Amino acid sequence: MASKRIDEPTGTETVGHEWDGIEELNTPLPRWWLWTFYLTVVFAIGYVIAYPAIPLLSHGTEGVIGWTSRGQLDKDTKAAAAAQAGIHQQIAGLDIQQLAANPDLMSQAVSGGRAAFLVNCVQCHGSGAAGSEGYPNLNDDDWLWGGSLPEIEQTLQHGIRQPGDDATRTSQMPAFADILEPGQVSQVADYVLSLSGKGQANAAGAQVFADNCAVCHGADGKGLRQFGAPDLADAIWLYGGTKAQVVQQVRHPRHGVMPAWQGRLDPVTIRMLAAYVHSLGGGEDFAEIADAPAEAADEQP
Repeated sequence: MASKRIDEPTGTETVGHEWDGIEELNTPLPRWWLWTFYLTVVFAIGYVIAYPAIPLLSHGTEGVIGWTSRGQLDKDTKAAAAAQAGIHQQIAGLDIQQLAANPDLMSQAVSGGRAAFLVNCVQCHGSGAAGSEGYPNLNDDDWLWGGSLPEIEQTLQHGIRQPGDDATRTSQMPAFADILEPGQVSQVADYVLSLSGKGQANAAGAQVFADNCAVCHGADGKGLRQFGAPDLADAIWLYGGTKAQVVQQVRHPRHGVMPAWQGRLDPVTIRMLAAYVHSLGGGEDFAEIADAPAEAADEQP
C-alpha cells in the first residue's frame, strides 16, 4: 500500500493503492454524469411514491395517483367496446342471412370474427384454420352439417356432440367390428376408397356398403347432410384416407367433439365467428343450399 499523493503528470491525487508499481488515480466523475445519476435517484423515489411499486405480503403499494395497469386496461377495453357498440348492434339486429349483402358490415364482422378465432379456435383448427387429423379444415368447401352463415352459426352455438345441449350437432356411426367380419371390413374399405379413385371397386364391398352404409352415406356414398354423414367420394378425409385408416374408422369409429359456444361467447361474437369461417373460402349460399339436394362432406365448423 502506498500513501496518497499527487500524480505529477496529471495533477490528480492517487487513491493510495499500488500494484507492481501501478497506481490508481482518484479521477472525479464528470459533472454531467453525477447530475444525471442524482436525477435518476430523484425520479425513482418519485415513481415509487406515485405508482404501484413495492410488493408487500398480501398486496403492493398503490401509489398516490391511484393508477394501475389493470385499471388502464379496463379503461381501454371499455373505450374499445364503446367504439364497437354501434357495429355490434347492427350485426345483432340484422338477419344473418342478409349479412353478406352488406359488404361494409360483413367486413367488420369478419375482422371481429378473426380476432375471436385466434383466441378460441386455433387450438384445434390451427392459426390458418387448415385443421389437422381429427380437426376439420375450414378453408375448403366440404361441410358436414352445412356451410351457410345460418348453419355455421347453429354449429357454433350448439357445438358438436355437446352433452346437455339438445340442439347440438350429432351423428353416430356404429362400430362395425361388432357387426361385420374382418374380411367384410376390408372389402368395404376397398370399395369406399374406390369412390374417390383411391382403390379398386369390388362387388362384395359394394354389397356390404349397400347393406350397412348407404342408409346414412347414400347409395352413391356422397353423404346425407340431414344425418351428418360425410361424403366418401371426395378424397377429403378427417381421420386419414389410407386403407388402414379407413379400416380403423369402420371398425372403431372416432367421433369428434366441439364445445357449444352459446353461453361462453356473446351472440354477436358467435355471429362474427360465423362470418369469418364463412369467408375463409368454403362458405355456401343459404338460398342455394336450401333448394339443393342434401349433401354431406367431411367437415364441420
